[in-house]
Amino acid sequence: MSTLANLTEPLPLTGPPLALHAFVVGYEPIREVVSLRGGDPMRFLLEPVTAAAVEYADGWVLLDSGFNLEAVRSPQRRADELTHESYTPVVAPGDALRTGVERAGLDWADLAACAISHAHFDHTGAVPTLPGGAVVVVQRREWQWVADGAGYREFVLPGDLLGAAGRVRLVDGDAVLAPGLTALATHGHTPGHQSFRVDLPGRPIVLACDAADLDANIATRTPCGWTPTPEGATQAQASIDRLADLRAAGVDVWPGHDPHWAPWTAAMRGEAVVVRAL
Repeated sequence: MSTLANLTEPLPLTGPPLALHAFVVGYEPIREVVSLRGGDPMRFLLEPVTAAAVEYADGWVLLDSGFNLEAVRSPQRRADELTHESYTPVVAPGDALRTGVERAGLDWADLAACAISHAHFDHTGAVPTLPGGAVVVVQRREWQWVADGAGYREFVLPGDLLGAAGRVRLVDGDAVLAPGLTALATHGHTPGHQSFRVDLPGRPIVLACDAADLDANIATRTPCGWTPTPEGATQAQASIDRLADLRAAGVDVWPGHDPHWAPWTAAMRGEAVVVRAL
């Protein structure tokens, strides 16, 4: 931990952000009780795996990155590292993240950073393939959780993040990542989970990520059902209350995995989803 660098100042991007691009990069069958505390344990949802890009005049930031496609497409690695009881990743042919980035008109050479909401393997997968100049931003307590041994049982591929140690930049709690882009501490689902606030002029959006899988989490102030630590349930409740309060204050809060949330539904149809300033 002592050798890792902190993100001591915002990324050198010229703000405000110009656009938010939304991507669906895969799918996963999830029991409702995992996504919604008290949900039906016999009901399965085919949930989209999502990512986003925040575009600036002189670069962009990737928020989450989907599955590690090499692991998904290797029969042995898939069996050893990704298959949990009835869970298995679903990806289309090709690389949906790169296709989405190209459709958005973004250049990988201009990628300034990839901010990871948390270490679950449906969010960290593209980290090993990012361009060399891009840094990876995670919460310090999330990095420590992985470094201390989180792995298969916790739905983590440790190598996705640990292999990127040289480019990792750590933040603690709420942190300004770039002009108009703020990490929000929403711990609970994992020890260092973070959501992201994108302040497009006149149009603030919060990507809840897995602090709220579904719109129902926010609407009913009910957290997700899975937490890895004894204190996680209390933290998750505080996080979902924070997100619900932001929505009540007029902020557009997007759930991370809801198959009925309009931007993700449009992305699942293959449409380019872009939100610009008002």
